[in-house]
Amino acid sequence: MKAHSPAEHKARKRFGQNFLHDPVVIGRIVKAIRPQPGENLIEIGPGLGAITEPVAELTDHLTVIELDRDLAARLQQHPTMANKLTIIQTDAMKYDFGQLVKPGQKLKLFGNLPYNISTPLLFHLFRYCAHIENMHFMLQKEVVQRMTAGPGSKTFGRLSVMTQYYCDAMPVVEVGPGAFKPAPKVDSAVVRLIPKQRPEHEVVPVHLLNHVCLEAFNQRRKTLRNCLANIATAEQLLALQLDPGQRAEQLSVTDFIRIAQWLKTQQDQNS
Repeated sequence: MKAHSPAEHKARKRFGQNFLHDPVVIGRIVKAIRPQPGENLIEIGPGLGAITEPVAELTDHLTVIELDRDLAARLQQHPTMANKLTIIQTDAMKYDFGQLVKPGQKLKLFGNLPYNISTPLLFHLFRYCAHIENMHFMLQKEVVQRMTAGPGSKTFGRLSVMTQYYCDAMPVVEVGPGAFKPAPKVDSAVVRLIPKQRPEHEVVPVHLLNHVCLEAFNQRRKTLRNCLANIATAEQLLALQLDPGQRAEQLSVTDFIRIAQWLKTQQDQNS
């Protein structure tokens, strides 16, 4: 398994580039992705191709989305895998991933995401969950911990609730700074995200769920009675079978969904 030398291309700070070069780590990531021929595989931010190359060896076609024009051009000239690649030179944050959906076939997304845009990019991708089989992303370890945290944890917050509303999330590979060039100042981890098939009665307007989370976690040390005062009274929280004396991190994802559903009902009644 070959990984490109990062010395061939200077990492660009504005694109948040840190190039993976450790073959052991690369092997573990590819094993987690489990690429198969015939799958609709999409890599976000292929960079120098460290993960792209071994994935391309195991499959017949791969779509890559790369913002950096120079890196996209390098991939077009790649001696062994250029003929397997569809290269889309664009900003993944603005891209309509629905364009890549094929009849009867869901997307498998993966990539080493730029840490400076990882959270908004994840929120963008969640919009396409109905068309996604799974996602494997390298992220800052702290972000993965927040995404996968359970109720009662100090890291449980808005990102936990929003991620777990859409997906089952689990960390699969931990990666130290030395696996990259240039080495980031933080530890990294790969998260596996498997979109949930939600029953219709559990579906809530995402903007309302996000609003509830923002209110609830904006002042973490306050009780629900105080931090959700703009949304519900203590009596209304009790009617929702919630203890107004609890803090937001003690609630479950299901509790947040219930509050958002109730808020939608309130809005509908007042409109």
